[in-house]
Amino acid sequence: MIILGLDPGLGTTGWGVIVAEGNRLGHIGNGRIVTDPAAPLPMRLARLAQGLNELLIANAIRHAGIEEVFVNKNAQSTLKLAQARGSLLATLGFKGVEVGEYAARLVKQAVVGTGSAEKVQVHAMVARLLPGARIDGADAADALAVAITHAHHLASARRVAQGR
Repeated sequence: MIILGLDPGLGTTGWGVIVAEGNRLGHIGNGRIVTDPAAPLPMRLARLAQGLNELLIANAIRHAGIEEVFVNKNAQSTLKLAQARGSLLATLGFKGVEVGEYAARLVKQAVVGTGSAEKVQVHAMVARLLPGARIDGADAADALAVAITHAHHLASARRVAQGR
C-alpha cells in the first residue's frame, strides 16, 4: 500500500511517500511544496493544491496522513496553517483519498516512542526506519513520520478487523 504523509504549512508543506507491506516500510520519495511568500493568499493555497495533485497523480495514492493544526501563540500563524491544511484536505477529498489526521504528539509517540521528542530525534528515527532515504529537510522528515504513523494505524485497524 502506498501512503502519503503531509506536514502542512503555508510557506512550506513537507511530503513523504512510503510503501507499507505488512510490517515492512519502504521509501518512495519525499520533498517540499514551497509557495512564494510575496504571492497573494489564494495563489499560495492554489500552489499547495496543485503540488499535492501532482503527487497524487504521480504516485497513485489512495491513503494519506496529515498532521493536525496545533495552536500557536500567534493567532495569525495558526489561521494561515489552518488555511493551508484546508487546501490540502480539500484536494485529498476531491481525489477520494482516505485520510488519517494525527496530532504532532501522536506522530512523535508512534515514531520515536515519546510525544515530547525533538525534531532531530524524529529525523533520526525516520532515517533508521527508512534506510537509504535521502530526506529533504525537517518538513519532509516530519511528513515521512506522519506517513509511518498512518501505516501503523492502518495495520492496527486491519488486525482488529481480522480478529472480529
